[in-house]
Amino acid sequence: MSIPAQASGEPDAEPDGPEGRLRRFARIWSRAIFPLTATSLTRPEFEQHLLPLARELNGILHAHPFDASPAQRIGAALIDAHCTDPDALSSTLGVVDSYLVLYCGGNGPGPLSTEDGRARCARIQHTLAAGFTGALRERTLAEQEAIARSALTARSHAEEALHATEARFRAVFKDAAIGIGIADLDGNILEINDTLTRMFGGLEHHVRSHKVNEWVHPEDSPQVWKYYDELVRGEREHYRVEKAYYRNDGTVLWTNLTVSLLRDSEGRPEYQLALMEDTTERRLLNLRLRYEATHDALTGLPNRTLFFERLEKALTAQEGVRFGLCYLDLDGFKAINDSLGHAAGDRLLVEVADRLQSCATAPGEMVARLGGDEFVALTTGPDTAEEVHELAGRILNALATPIRLDGRELSVRGSIGIVEGPAGERGAAEVLRSADITMYRAKAAGGNRFQLADAEADERAITRHGLTTALPAALDRGEFFIEYQPLVHLGDGTVHGAEALVRWCHPQHGVLGPDRFIPLAEHTGLIVPLGRWVLEESVRQANFWQERHSDGGPLRINVNLSPTQLHHPRLVAETVDVLERSGLEPGALCLEVTESALIGADDDLLKPLRQLAEMGVDIALDDFGTGYSNLANLRRLPVSVLKLDRSFTRGMQQHPADPVDLKIVEGIVSLAHSLELAVTVEGVETGAQAEQLRRIGCDTAQGWYYARPGAPDRIHSLLLADAV
Repeated sequence: MSIPAQASGEPDAEPDGPEGRLRRFARIWSRAIFPLTATSLTRPEFEQHLLPLARELNGILHAHPFDASPAQRIGAALIDAHCTDPDALSSTLGVVDSYLVLYCGGNGPGPLSTEDGRARCARIQHTLAAGFTGALRERTLAEQEAIARSALTARSHAEEALHATEARFRAVFKDAAIGIGIADLDGNILEINDTLTRMFGGLEHHVRSHKVNEWVHPEDSPQVWKYYDELVRGEREHYRVEKAYYRNDGTVLWTNLTVSLLRDSEGRPEYQLALMEDTTERRLLNLRLRYEATHDALTGLPNRTLFFERLEKALTAQEGVRFGLCYLDLDGFKAINDSLGHAAGDRLLVEVADRLQSCATAPGEMVARLGGDEFVALTTGPDTAEEVHELAGRILNALATPIRLDGRELSVRGSIGIVEGPAGERGAAEVLRSADITMYRAKAAGGNRFQLADAEADERAITRHGLTTALPAALDRGEFFIEYQPLVHLGDGTVHGAEALVRWCHPQHGVLGPDRFIPLAEHTGLIVPLGRWVLEESVRQANFWQERHSDGGPLRINVNLSPTQLHHPRLVAETVDVLERSGLEPGALCLEVTESALIGADDDLLKPLRQLAEMGVDIALDDFGTGYSNLANLRRLPVSVLKLDRSFTRGMQQHPADPVDLKIVEGIVSLAHSLELAVTVEGVETGAQAEQLRRIGCDTAQGWYYARPGAPDRIHSLLLADAV
């Protein structure tokens, strides 16, 4: 097969383009295996023959989802191209290992990470080797069957053709590339060729001194000797197995063994013919590839693949077996990487891996690295409840001793999540997820500790994660809505305004308050578009009230600003845009900012608030009294309203009111008024409380005593006859 090269003028044929890199890979490959290939093609023609196979390797490397199985066809294609020399396989694997990621790693829709590229490359090598050996085995079997037919013919031809047939058989027997042996039905070895003698160490007498049925190896499959007995009884014509033998020096010879029954001219069983292909090196190669595919390249520990195999095996064990899993994440590892560099971080991980390995030496225990600075330790047995706690304790103790790197002593801490229980109840993914969630609870509690998984805590974490991932789509689908709680003027009981309170109508969890999703929106950054939507809807509603309900309807709308929104560079521009498009006057809008968000705020943070205040927008300091801020800071903050936290007025719900609370509130109100600030009180729930606040001089209030948050059409019809 020959494929013409692309014209050099095509873009993809540029030396540094994808096609150019692919051709360089094919050229390196052809130079490596062409001397080992029995072909009539010239080397350039052979390179063109390899180019489509190189393209297939590139496609497999970048496939999503990744699937290495098509690489088997590439291994088989090498056999079809007469690359049957075992060294051709080893050279091919060396080229793939050294150059596939180097030349083809950037040829996909997106660049591969080094770790992902190496892992995929190892899987491709393993699968390609399997395809090569499978095709070689089929080719060998075809030769073996031809030899068997020749042997049978040599034994059964008429006397006049015996000499010529015997000569041909001897030529095949002597020069065959595979080991051949002939034995009688009692197992006595009658003849062996030179290849088989070399396979067993070159000592012919060592082979002839044994009977066939004496070549037992501990790793023999139970089917091996069952097939043998059936063959010598004439119940089977041939069988094919993988079988190991001991050589004279004690080393192990692995073979693909095919044994055929030879019958006499009357059809009676007479001899057995054994054909052996030496697969020792191939088996060692497969074991090496398997090791590389299941072990971490940096630490040598089992990797995620092997760990999941062991975990799934533990979780499907027989009744009465239990498991214990420790999920470890190093505390502060990113700071080490950022300050000392990734090379130092890698050496630290190697030392940590060695220490963890020394902690899990008992039967049924293993340690693996999942990636980054995440490790797992697994223990199995009848009583893992106590063992897994001891294992976690040993791990923390092992990490307690500082690690020396480049003359520095680095303290290493870790957070561990523990999952323990009986096999058969949960899957591997569920167990690992629970351990991961529990590990983060241990980290949130201060780190350097372990915690046991809790089903309720897991459910809460899963719910939080579900809400976090659902937030963006929820905003697009219009699942958020706003309720309004009136702000009442304490002097005459009239509605002074309303606070906008966002709600989420979740399809599964029902209506959720802001405490359930605002922190998640802050964490993900969605608070900015969500906050803009709340501002737009609230301002639109306030303008509607102004137009339709001028007879005492809400005059002002209060909208909360989160800390993230305060730092948004377009806060002022977007607020101005919303007001201009709605037609609402700036004085009808009040933005509420929590006291804690402004503690220690510099002029850069206060600048947008000052700009909004200069436009006429009121700024309210929400939850005042909870942030432990210096009261003198009020002079520099561009606020016009203090919203007193409900904790200061809770003592006024009873009669008589708590005198200490009265004094505190009186002092705050006096200070606020002296600074020309209005005072709003939250959480008013009783008439006595409202009356006390009115006497003290508070300006406005809100709470369940007046109304719970509700739909906008309920605000203007609210009756407040008993509000004063």
